[in-house]
Amino acid sequence: MRVKLLATISFFTYQLSISQTEKVLNGKVFSQNIPLNKVEVINKTAKTSTRTNELGEFSILVKMQDSLIFYSKDYFFTRLKITAKDIENNNLLVNMILKPEELNEVVINKVEFDKIKISADDVADVLISKNAKDLFWNTGVSDNSIREALRVSFPLKGKPKKKIEPADDRFKKLIMAYCPPDFFIKNLKLKPEEKELFIDFCDSDSKSKTLLENPNVLAIMDFLYAKNEEFKKLK
Repeated sequence: MRVKLLATISFFTYQLSISQTEKVLNGKVFSQNIPLNKVEVINKTAKTSTRTNELGEFSILVKMQDSLIFYSKDYFFTRLKITAKDIENNNLLVNMILKPEELNEVVINKVEFDKIKISADDVADVLISKNAKDLFWNTGVSDNSIREALRVSFPLKGKPKKKIEPADDRFKKLIMAYCPPDFFIKNLKLKPEEKELFIDFCDSDSKSKTLLENPNVLAIMDFLYAKNEEFKKLK
């Protein structure tokens, strides 16, 4: 019994020493088995950062429960919370997901069509065909139609319809561009059917407009986690 107690105390002492002492953590960042160079590795808890080398390798000081963020403009950011096992293994492998490539918008300013060439003989043939079918032209008998009548347009009754403004989806596009596909379910612990509702909830906050003006991965992440706490309280 005494041996078990000492072993338990030793284990918790070890865990506490790991959690309170910074250790150098080595790791590698890749995507589809290709090492990623110049990926920014940020220890959000300790406010320190470093970058990967040409082999995708990095080293950074961490403690247990520190939050690491891996950021590159062409990839979705990845967030990991350091565990005792990560520190003990000292070989953190991070797989990043490439963002889908956005096509540039194509604007058509002018469209030219080939001109249809009509000769005088073609016009004459059309007129002759039309007159041959005209009852008044051939018999002099009126068919009660108004010849060469004016085309009169009448205004539609009722109030004019209001112009529908397109929905502002800039914030949603921003979030989708920065966050990996499984971020809402895996990190924020939201249900799949709550994703759209949560994004609308965040968009209604005036701070979301500030993020549109100055997009920053740390600011976006802090905003989403803070709004997630508010969102859970509403449920």
